[in-house]
Amino acid sequence: MNRYTTMRQLGDGTFGSVLMGKSNESGELVAIKRMKRKFYSWDECMNLREVKSLKKLSHANVVKLKEVIRENDHLYFVFEYMKENLYQLMKDRLFPESVIRNMLFQILQGLSFIHKHGYFHRDIKPENLLCMGPELVKIADFGLAREIRSQPPYTEYVSTRWYRAPEVLLRSQSYSSPIDIWAVGCIMAELYTLRPLFPGNSEVDEIFKICQVLGTMKKMDWPEGYNLAASMNFRFPQCVPTSLRLLVPNASNEALVLMRDMLQWNPEKRPTAIQALRYLYFQVGQALGPPPQYLEEHKAQSRTAAAQQASSTEPKPLPLCKADLQTILETQPQPTQGQGRVQHHQPLQQIHQPQHNTDWDGHSQHQYQPSPLSLVKHTHISPLPR
Repeated sequence: MNRYTTMRQLGDGTFGSVLMGKSNESGELVAIKRMKRKFYSWDECMNLREVKSLKKLSHANVVKLKEVIRENDHLYFVFEYMKENLYQLMKDRLFPESVIRNMLFQILQGLSFIHKHGYFHRDIKPENLLCMGPELVKIADFGLAREIRSQPPYTEYVSTRWYRAPEVLLRSQSYSSPIDIWAVGCIMAELYTLRPLFPGNSEVDEIFKICQVLGTMKKMDWPEGYNLAASMNFRFPQCVPTSLRLLVPNASNEALVLMRDMLQWNPEKRPTAIQALRYLYFQVGQALGPPPQYLEEHKAQSRTAAAQQASSTEPKPLPLCKADLQTILETQPQPTQGQGRVQHHQPLQQIHQPQHNTDWDGHSQHQYQPSPLSLVKHTHISPLPR
């Protein structure tokens, strides 16, 4: 750690604290996660060679893990520094649709990359989207493992209830990437209204909030969800949906279509991240993505990292065993800036087909009250590829 100078604390969580630091060599700002637990050997925490290979997960809209350091029995994760999270950025601040469109484009680009590599996030929320102003958004707090051979049902996790998909709330025995798309739909509505879409104060209340927005779920729309509810002795309330046009008047028709489709009860009817990027909402002739100067910087960093990797004489990493995986999950860093509504959860899981999930607990959320949104006429989306 003598290569970095720590400047101030950015946040504190169950597993560790996050500090702003500066590279003594380059002057670059970084976010350093210092784990609270002590690690007396690399074997006790993870295989260092494996961690180095995991750093290959490089994308302009995913926060970069720059380095992992073990010193004096303490473990440190060094991430690129980001100014704030999306919750802080959008607090009491309305954005024009062009800015919202660009932020959503970057979020979906990052998710598309993560999903393409066989993982999904499981806790997409404003606090886990780090920003350098509205021009640059990156996904943070995703798992460190790239090829995990785990099988559902997955271990339980504690995520933010307000962005939790119906299949999670109804305790499906498997889940996958559509839960990330649901969360993006929730965040999209929140970017337009500055209010959370489904601010339930319990898991049951969360389902009620969803019903108030989407209307009562019909068995023909999602038979599995209907059966899941029946197995829990849960009866859906009788609710009539409200038009999204009335609830989000400042959103374009194209925005409402995308929002509606990402918020489908049935996870198989939600678009994938790649499909969402093809919606008319993004086909407006607007330049989308990170600023050009950042893209050039990112490419240069990627070339440097690739050169360092190619020149390394270190042997190829061994596959993760189950114990290695659990340790990696337990040491997953929290968001590096502006903790906001602090939540604790497990990170990425590998995608498995067919897809859905399970969980039943919640946490404190935003302080403000919601402006309910609603479902409009259903449009079928092709199921996820099998």
